[in-house]
Amino acid sequence: NLNLAHVQKRIEIANYEKAIQSAFREVSDGLAARGTYDQQIAALERNEHAQQRRFDLSDLRYKNGVDSYLSVLTAQTDLYSAQQSLISARLARWTNLVDLYRALGGGWLQRAGETPRAPDTPVDYDKAAAPAHAAATAMDG
Repeated sequence: NLNLAHVQKRIEIANYEKAIQSAFREVSDGLAARGTYDQQIAALERNEHAQQRRFDLSDLRYKNGVDSYLSVLTAQTDLYSAQQSLISARLARWTNLVDLYRALGGGWLQRAGETPRAPDTPVDYDKAAAPAHAAATAMDG
């Protein structure tokens, strides 16, 4: 019986160490991805700006009779594609930040002012709310 207790204790310790290693890996991966997303978004913002400039110039060329409307439509399509790529990258970055927050032990709030819930606790998302200071910041910004 004593040997069984020692074996169970070792199993629990091994499971605990595995959970800690997994948590460190999740946080490390999240932090590494964050830097990658920031670089990607910066590049996509530059591309979106260049595509906007290209569209504006194509539109001016068309309005001055220098170019066909097809070039305007092509530039507009490329601009929309660049904007969509930028939106997708920003969404991925925000998703990464939420995952990182949860990996660091953060939980959801049911209502502003409540203490954070444990990460594995089920949440009623219809009642979930952002922290009061986050909601105020979002309104100001």
